[in-house]
Amino acid sequence: MPPVEGGLRERSKAQRRARILDATRELLRENPESVISAERIARRAGVAPATVYNLIGPRDRIWEALAAGFMDRLERRLAAPARAAAEEAAEGALDPRRVVEATVRLFVSDPVVSRRMVREWEASGLVFRRSPLTQLGRALADARARGLLRADVDTDALAAAVSTSCVGALHQWVAGLIDDDRFLARAVFALDVALAAAAAAPHRDRFLAPLRTRGTA
Repeated sequence: MPPVEGGLRERSKAQRRARILDATRELLRENPESVISAERIARRAGVAPATVYNLIGPRDRIWEALAAGFMDRLERRLAAPARAAAEEAAEGALDPRRVVEATVRLFVSDPVVSRRMVREWEASGLVFRRSPLTQLGRALADARARGLLRADVDTDALAAAVSTSCVGALHQWVAGLIDDDRFLARAVFALDVALAAAAAAPHRDRFLAPLRTRGTA
């Protein structure tokens, strides 16, 4: 019986935590520049302020929790057998383009929350504990293992280079300097350049093709 009770307690905590994060997102959407306090979140979520502190923590931890929720949703999207080729699905491989596109689309699907989360996260001096960079590195390593990229390519360094360009596009989008489509185009362009540079000889034309038919946006 104790394990059952413990499981119920954990589920109850998870449900309250989800309500707290949903309430935070609702408050941000209603007023993007509003000050987010535990008291306001608690009122919206229907819990005590102490519950917010106990299950989430102080304000910096709220942004951390929102970022963790973002990564949860991204990982679920990438786990779904969406557009991956049959051979990739069979091997459990990730397509690098799918990682980049899914990440950008997730940011732009909730722009108010995404922009505020990025700004606050940067201002706090914290970094994402879990990052799309991990998923991209895995996808590039998969591509190298399948012979799409040269065997001598350092896929971690390649992922970091692509990520740097994507983060630059993200901050331009957060600042309102580029729109959703331009954000996606720039992120995908950065990946295409990296793939073309690292392509194994038999696949070079395939990876060069997008660059020949599209500008830098």
